[in-house]
Amino acid sequence: MLISPVTIGSDEGDSVVESLTDRFQPADSSCRDAVSAMLQAVKNNKDQAVLEYGRKFDSPNLERDELQVNSRELTEAYKKVDKDFLETLEKAVERIQGFHEREMEDSWMQTREDGTIVGRLVRPVDSAGLYVPGGQGGSTPLVSSVLMNGIPAGIAGVHQRVMVTPPGEDGSVSPHLLVAAQEIGITEIYKAGSAWAIAALAFGTETIPKVDVIVGPGNQFVTEAKSQVSGMVRIDMIAGPSEVLIVADESARAATVAADMLAQAEHDPLALAILVTTHEPLAGEVLAELERQLPLLGREEIARRALEDHGVILFARDMEEAIEVANAIAIEHLELDIVDPWSKIPHIRHAGAIFLGSNTPEAAGDYFAGPNHVLPTMGTARFASALGVETFLKKSSIISYSEKALEADGDHIMRLARLEGLDGHAQSVSVRLNK
Repeated sequence: MLISPVTIGSDEGDSVVESLTDRFQPADSSCRDAVSAMLQAVKNNKDQAVLEYGRKFDSPNLERDELQVNSRELTEAYKKVDKDFLETLEKAVERIQGFHEREMEDSWMQTREDGTIVGRLVRPVDSAGLYVPGGQGGSTPLVSSVLMNGIPAGIAGVHQRVMVTPPGEDGSVSPHLLVAAQEIGITEIYKAGSAWAIAALAFGTETIPKVDVIVGPGNQFVTEAKSQVSGMVRIDMIAGPSEVLIVADESARAATVAADMLAQAEHDPLALAILVTTHEPLAGEVLAELERQLPLLGREEIARRALEDHGVILFARDMEEAIEVANAIAIEHLELDIVDPWSKIPHIRHAGAIFLGSNTPEAAGDYFAGPNHVLPTMGTARFASALGVETFLKKSSIISYSEKALEADGDHIMRLARLEGLDGHAQSVSVRLNK
């Protein structure tokens, strides 16, 4: 059997749930030393190191003056995409832009009667680096990654948005990626991939600028590199395998439940697809649909392995138990394929994104609905949020005291400072009050 269903509350079921709630895994350490060496090489040798790695792994004849995508390549890209793509791209940009504009934060001030002014100043970072994977040598360009990372940075007001992506063997970049980038105002694009691209963005080279924030998905080398430079720059998150948890009742259709499980499973052999249902007959129907639909996938082998190794079907006694388990698992994508999904929203505490009703496939969120598809995985939805405009913003506190205000607060400030053994702090107040 592809997946063996278990019941929540049984010994086996509780063991499965426990493993799901404790599934966080740090970045794959098997490449840690190799990534560390790549980072150091780029830090020391800059463009030369980027070129050497690029020639070795991506484009054998890549030259220094080809590292940056030139204006001719940008112009030619439009001639290589069709009108249908441009139409879809325009609508996707509109949806994602419209959603993320609501996320923009405002600076604010608070004035007190004694003349004290405090507040928060919200400003964008100066620069952001967007990593876009090659997508099977450029044959499956990840246009959605360009949009989901680049649009929020633009709304935040980031002055310099830099995109890096590995070139194909012939040194080219997918025209679909180049057009998508230009449509959202990004024209500074470099041909670099994997850990050396992250290093270039973190340290800067003669050609590729250093940035303040690095975002974007990638393989284990990219993830490890982002982990190692985190703290020097801000990163979006350390992402694990893609995940979906579908809560389904007797109203759910087996065909759509199975299709949504497969949509996650085809990502990666480590992808996690979970069904939690209150209707036991649905499990058998879904299993039959999985077997029927698997051969229809181009990535059948990957999806089958993911389901065999990591797929889960859980029986819940009632909807309350199903929601309780979903909260405990804190999944990346939560689908509520039930009679009245809106009634359960107040009870959902932990999920990266919530998809309501049988007509809302997770794929809609990946590409077109508007909300960001860069979401917390591995249970981190308990404390983390989707990538958004705030990823590219920073906040500075504002404090202004009048003489009257300092006189009123001075004794309290000095008392706390002296309690902590910091006489200099107290003295900085005392000299102003002549105390």
